[in-house]
Amino acid sequence: MTATDHEERLATLLAEMGERQQQGQNVDVETVAATEPALADELRSLWATAQFAAAFARPSKTLPATPTVPVMPGSFGDYEILGELGRGGMGVVYKARQRSLNRIVAIKMMRDARLASAVDRARFRAEAGAAARLKHPNIITVHEVGEHDDQPYLVMEYIPGQSLSQHLAEVGPLPGREAARLLAHVAQAVQHAHEQGILHRDLKPANILLSDVVAEESDGDTPTPRTMPTVTDFGLAKRFSVETNSVSGPRTQTGAIVGTPSYMAPEQATGRKDLTPATDVWSLGVVLYELLTGRPPFHAASPIDTMLLVIEQEPVPPRWFDPAIDRDLEMICLKCLQKPPQLRYASAAELASDLTAYLAGEHLSSQPSGLRYFLSRMLRETHHAEVLENWGLLWMWHSLAVFVLCFLTQVLAWSGVSDHLTYLILWSVGLITWGSILWRLRQRAGPVLFVERQIAHAWVAGVCASIGMFIIEVISGLPVLLLSPAIAIAAGMVFIFKAGIVSGRFYLTAASLFATAAIMPLVPSIGILLFGTVSALSFFIPGVKYYRLRARRAAEG
Repeated sequence: MTATDHEERLATLLAEMGERQQQGQNVDVETVAATEPALADELRSLWATAQFAAAFARPSKTLPATPTVPVMPGSFGDYEILGELGRGGMGVVYKARQRSLNRIVAIKMMRDARLASAVDRARFRAEAGAAARLKHPNIITVHEVGEHDDQPYLVMEYIPGQSLSQHLAEVGPLPGREAARLLAHVAQAVQHAHEQGILHRDLKPANILLSDVVAEESDGDTPTPRTMPTVTDFGLAKRFSVETNSVSGPRTQTGAIVGTPSYMAPEQATGRKDLTPATDVWSLGVVLYELLTGRPPFHAASPIDTMLLVIEQEPVPPRWFDPAIDRDLEMICLKCLQKPPQLRYASAAELASDLTAYLAGEHLSSQPSGLRYFLSRMLRETHHAEVLENWGLLWMWHSLAVFVLCFLTQVLAWSGVSDHLTYLILWSVGLITWGSILWRLRQRAGPVLFVERQIAHAWVAGVCASIGMFIIEVISGLPVLLLSPAIAIAAGMVFIFKAGIVSGRFYLTAASLFATAAIMPLVPSIGILLFGTVSALSFFIPGVKYYRLRARRAAEG
């Protein structure tokens, strides 16, 4: 299949899936991907992006002029509706009185069950199921789940206060200690959910309610009023135990992007399916950032632009907005917002522990360890590193080609060949021919991404520098291979470029090539062979790594 055919087939599949979805059919991208293994990865990625874009860019003419809201009677069953508390994208929350127990409750109902899709209903049931399993003082309590006139409803405890987002809108950023205290309670609640195998996936100030006043004992006899947070809205909750391989229910097994852009973790924004508790830890860090600065770390004019910021940009340190913010609290916040999940807190419990330690004036576990912390950040992979899975096998072949080229060059030198033209032809024809073959092989594997073209341009620059070295020797009348260490320097510069784009580990590769360049003049009899060996290993080792990663993903389906 040519690249054009590949793209046309991909476009056809996406169009067919979109048509079926508009007709009300349930579209499972995994089922389609299984029939088109060569297109599977791109299909998942593009379908996830299309779903997110459709959710925010649906033409207004397709919507009713006035949003339909379930018309509630004054009472039903054991409940008397007293008024509306608020509404979100999926449901409306009412204040009600439960007659039998004479207590005030909150009842959540779908905005319009008649127009709700099967996915919406499943998501509503998922919220009920997830919240009902959780018993924690900082998680909203579910009293009952039922249905009235084909209208699903969820009866919860009534929290008389306002949401954290409303509170921030009124008072602005909170003092550091108050922000830490509130988030410590939220983190403990989230840890409880994680222990039950549930990810929230939509943690944000709007989903955290503040109770009116809870009296806590102070040092004196007079109780100190404290506001306590309660985590709500488990509509996007997901099981992350062994059940995550199930295809039932409203989960991201289809690669759909769900959540609120400003509060999404990078892996969530890119539609990855293998989400972990680190995803919620990121969202907790965003909430802490907003508590301290009054704004989330990533926000743009459109949801898509916001997600790009989440994926691409580093957060501005909170102290840039307010130098009075404590450095330890800023460090806790920024550790939550590390792009690689493994660099964040390993659990919400660890975050809660550090926040508690901060409040007590104790040592923090997250304090960076100097050089180790610096190196871990410098050598980390970027989100672009996944594209190297397309090059794993190709880099293994490339390592062989580079070694053979350098070996032949060294054999010519050992044979006493001193004609510059011989080496110039060998390197120019060899590199250009092999580069063309390599690029053709990559194109046959599927559409080439923009970042891959950037990397390819850097490699071409290195090839030009290598060929240019032989031309300079001819023009200057220098002995053949006298400038060969410059080839190692050019190769190292290419890897520095790669380190900035895909993986910081390539800084180590660049350093090894620079060291090779320094050693080559000391061992002229094997200099070019030494470079060939180091350069070949520079491609072969990561090639094996990314080849195995691609094979593992393919095996997992």
